[in-house]
Amino acid sequence: MAERHGSGSPRYVLIHGIGMGRSVFSDLVSQLDGSGEVISIDLPGYGEAPEPPRVLTMERTADLVAAFLRARVGAPAVIIGHSMGAQVALEIGARHPETVSGLVLVGPTVDPAARTAPRQLSRLLRDIAVESPKVIALGAREYVRAGPRLRLKFRAMLVHRPEDVLAEVAAPTLVLRGEDDLVTPRAWCRTIVDGLPDGRLAEVPGHGHEAMIRDAAAAAALIREFARDH
Repeated sequence: MAERHGSGSPRYVLIHGIGMGRSVFSDLVSQLDGSGEVISIDLPGYGEAPEPPRVLTMERTADLVAAFLRARVGAPAVIIGHSMGAQVALEIGARHPETVSGLVLVGPTVDPAARTAPRQLSRLLRDIAVESPKVIALGAREYVRAGPRLRLKFRAMLVHRPEDVLAEVAAPTLVLRGEDDLVTPRAWCRTIVDGLPDGRLAEVPGHGHEAMIRDAAAAAALIREFARDH
């Protein structure tokens, strides 16, 4: 499932995180609308998209999104992935470079220092505990919609090793984190930037892991600036 707003270049493609769906990007869409075409998608088994026969790996998810980009978008796009969506975006950049003009990895997971379910959940719960009621309500609704296979989807996220594909991503890449993000530490983001051929790091002051869901204006400004440069 996909939703499109605006027209022209650049083309932004928004990929959500674990348990989420395209609806959580409403504020970011409104902030980017007018500066190009904004396409937000529901990954298979999330939001309004049907559940696939089996839980997909990050690599297979990337292949399906890339097929959509070739068929429905055409020109290379700025791929913006949040949390688990950053893992999918990385795989698109590595496996299907012709579909990508740039990558934006927002709160990218999974930090190797917390590559277990208890550690990831602990970080996520501590981060969301200080979030706004809006973010908590959106997240709760989307987690319910993600269905009973969420545990298996969570495992598919955890077993993926984004650090193994960094060197294969040729596209310019912006790594973006909220400065208070407990899920994605600054040290992990620097590791990602150092492993990319063309990477840079930026932070959104006063935000946690949901930097482009709650009050997305600051994140959108950094994304627009990055897109103008590429």
